[in-house]
Amino acid sequence: MPEGPEIKRAADQIAKAITHRPTTAVFFAFPHLKLYEAILQNRTVTAVQSRGKALLIRFDNQLSIYSHNQLYGKWMIRSAHDYPQTTRQLRLAIHNAKKSALLYSASDIDVLDDIAIAHHPFLCKLGPDLLDNTTTVEQVVERFTDPTFRRRGLAALLLNQQFLCGLGNYLRSEVLFVARVSPRLRPLDCALSQIRQLAEAAIAVTRQSYQSKGITNDLQLAAQLKQQGYPRREYRHFVFGRQGKPCYRCSTPIVKDILAGRRLYFCPHCQGNESIR
Repeated sequence: MPEGPEIKRAADQIAKAITHRPTTAVFFAFPHLKLYEAILQNRTVTAVQSRGKALLIRFDNQLSIYSHNQLYGKWMIRSAHDYPQTTRQLRLAIHNAKKSALLYSASDIDVLDDIAIAHHPFLCKLGPDLLDNTTTVEQVVERFTDPTFRRRGLAALLLNQQFLCGLGNYLRSEVLFVARVSPRLRPLDCALSQIRQLAEAAIAVTRQSYQSKGITNDLQLAAQLKQQGYPRREYRHFVFGRQGKPCYRCSTPIVKDILAGRRLYFCPHCQGNESIR
C-alpha cells in the first residue's frame, strides 16, 4: 500500500498536471458518481492535497474528489486522453486540454463538499500528518504520551492512522530503527528520551522519504552503495526488506518478524533495549 510520502508525491504530480486549468471532461467508473461528471466539467482544479494516505482534489465550485488508493490504487499522469496499455480498471479520469490524471484500481472514491469532508469517517479521525510542515516534534511527543495511545504496542500503534497519519509498514520499521527502540515496547515502557527519539524519527524519516523518493537509509550511505552498483532494494532502507543481511550500523543480521499482522524488520542489537524507565 502506498504510504504518506508516495501519496504526497502523487499529489504533487497531479497538481502539476491539472491545477489552475479548466477540465474538459471528468469520468467516474462508479454509477453513484456519474452525475458529478457534468457538474465538474469545465470547472477549475484549485488544489490537490494529501491527507496521510488519502487525497483531495479541490474544484472552484467548493466540491472535492476524495480518493484513497488502499492496496492497489495507482495514479498515472498522461497526455490528454492518452490511456496506457494496462489490465488495471480505470476508476477516475480528470482531463484538461493538455493532461489527463488517471486513477486505476482504487475503490474508495467520493465527491464531497467542505461539510462532508469535515465529517468524513476516515478524514475526521486522522491524527497529525507527519508531512504537514506545521506538525512539530512536541505534538508527536504528546501523541505518544496521550492516555489513549500510551498503553498500545508500538508495532500496532505506528500503523494506526488515528495516531499519526501517513505511516505505513516500511516507515514503521524504519522509524523504530532510527529511534533505536524495540518494536515490542509500548510508549508506556519507554523513557521520555526514547519517546522524543520516536517523535523525531517519525517526522524525519517520513519527510526524508518524501523528499528522496522513498529512501529512508542514510542518504550519504545510500549514494555510496548506489555508486558501487548495489540495486535500489539494497540501499533504500536501513532494515525493511533486509532479513538476514548485516545491519548498516553494527553488522548484526536483520531480523524479520510478524507484529500486528504485518512483517516488521529490526536489528536485535541496535533495538535490543528493554524498558529503561
